[in-house]
Amino acid sequence: MISYISGKIIFKDEKSIVIFTNGIGYTVFTIPETILLSEVETESSLWIHLAVRENSMELFGFKTKAELDIFTLLIGVSGIGPRGALGVLSVVPPDVLKTAIGSGDTSYLTKVSGIGKKTAQKIVIELKDKIKDYDEKDYDTMRDGEDSMMALLALGYKERESREALKSLSEIKDTGEKIKQALKILGNK
Repeated sequence: MISYISGKIIFKDEKSIVIFTNGIGYTVFTIPETILLSEVETESSLWIHLAVRENSMELFGFKTKAELDIFTLLIGVSGIGPRGALGVLSVVPPDVLKTAIGSGDTSYLTKVSGIGKKTAQKIVIELKDKIKDYDEKDYDTMRDGEDSMMALLALGYKERESREALKSLSEIKDTGEKIKQALKILGNK
């Protein structure tokens, strides 16, 4: 079983990267954020899930163990395969996903292409008891952060730059003030 790969990135596209290690190039499917942060000709390490089917073997890679753990939980839900789980993690970060599942909020899951209301409810029902490090008070903070993110996206900013600006403003609780400060940060770029 392959659990971890470390090597040089020799290629990347919109869905995967190729990591060259010990004379072999491994195609690893991953989330867009990991691909954006990965530079060709640099060293990288990823936590790996090996998906074996009767006609293929595919590697799915993650920068953190937390991403791999939530991915593993998602593929444990009947009807959610590795590509579907990867789709969920492409849209919703693991900490937000854990908080949404812990609070029973399906709205984050229904934003993912291919996941409707019934499937989202099924994920919440099956995983709610398996999410251990969920904190109820984080839910309100998460919703405020999501409101700020939606406002920045509506103004035409890219998700990645909006998320980076909002990360630096986590101590600000007022949504309006958070958006105002994020606009100042984004305006200086």
